[in-house]
Amino acid sequence: MAAPANGPAAGYPVDRLIFAPGDVDLARSPLAGHLMAETYVLGAFNPGLTRLPNGNLLMMVRVAEALREPVRNDHVHAIRWADGRYVLDPWPLEQADTADPRKFLLQGGGWKVMALTSLSWLLPVELAPDGLEVVAVHYDRAIAPQADLQCYGIEDARISRVSDRWLMTTCSVSPERHSTTLYSSENALDWRFEGIVLDHQNKDMLIFEGLIDGRYWAQTRPLGDLYFAYPPGSEWRAGPSINLATSPDALHWKPYERPGIRPRAGTAVSARIGGGAPPILTDEGWLTLWHGVERHEIVGIYRTYWSILDRDDPSRVLRGGEAPLLEANAGLTRPIEDLMYLRDVVFTTGIADAGDHYVVASGEADLACRITHIPKSVFAAG
Repeated sequence: MAAPANGPAAGYPVDRLIFAPGDVDLARSPLAGHLMAETYVLGAFNPGLTRLPNGNLLMMVRVAEALREPVRNDHVHAIRWADGRYVLDPWPLEQADTADPRKFLLQGGGWKVMALTSLSWLLPVELAPDGLEVVAVHYDRAIAPQADLQCYGIEDARISRVSDRWLMTTCSVSPERHSTTLYSSENALDWRFEGIVLDHQNKDMLIFEGLIDGRYWAQTRPLGDLYFAYPPGSEWRAGPSINLATSPDALHWKPYERPGIRPRAGTAVSARIGGGAPPILTDEGWLTLWHGVERHEIVGIYRTYWSILDRDDPSRVLRGGEAPLLEANAGLTRPIEDLMYLRDVVFTTGIADAGDHYVVASGEADLACRITHIPKSVFAAG
């Protein structure tokens, strides 16, 4: 498995990579044997995290399986699931902008249209209780596309345990819609597909780990190309924000009237914000980890921040940290430097209670899985 980088990279007792592209056996991939083209693991990252009934931790790792040579014969190719198999779609190279290695933009339309050079599927990776050793990789329980609405892949799992049931939200990608889909489980290993729960381009849906007044709550993050301005001098900045929704059954969701966490004017994280790890209940309220993005080059700089939300009304932010909780760390990825294609990105996707600290799972550089032990004292009131 991935050789961990030793030492407190972010000032925490434990901060290391635990799973990387070289740890994935593509001979056991859902795509194996389908394509007449070589593939490789572009990234094994953005892991959902939960604790299993046996006490071990489970990461649901996003494996982005990409074409080794997406450009051939003056065409750039995308991988697509269709009727139980995987196929390649060729697009004329002169119609495509291939500046980003993860995708290409198709030119000439009235709006932004893109396709992917990789297809993502989800790989369950079981860890020791402290998250620092891989116990098993469950290829037999991998989650792959099974419907047209997932034909370009399944991305970025977030796992929440509510009572005696595990709920996992994912992004399902297709030309039909970029939707949020739900899986449920009684043991966090065997998952049942529940279908679409949020429609087009509503990403980073995080279900709270507990009910509030008998209802399920979730953070959402709808995207769009148009936002209305706040008044001059407002403390807020228009743009993508973390909204809230409630549900009687975790299947049917109603947006909450009051907003959640919004980008503040004059801050570095003004490009966009979005949910990270599912909110968990503490003595003070709901602890939520989220990402903020600073504009920089093509993708931006992703950092992790935190806030405490009111236990009865999560639209009320009680307090939070001004400084980043986590930042990308080049020291962690130095052993796999030859695989790097992005920098300055840490994307937190899971959290588990471990007594006096939290085990926090993140994607590092859209490449590998990072495990950090963060003392609970970090979140204590000053």
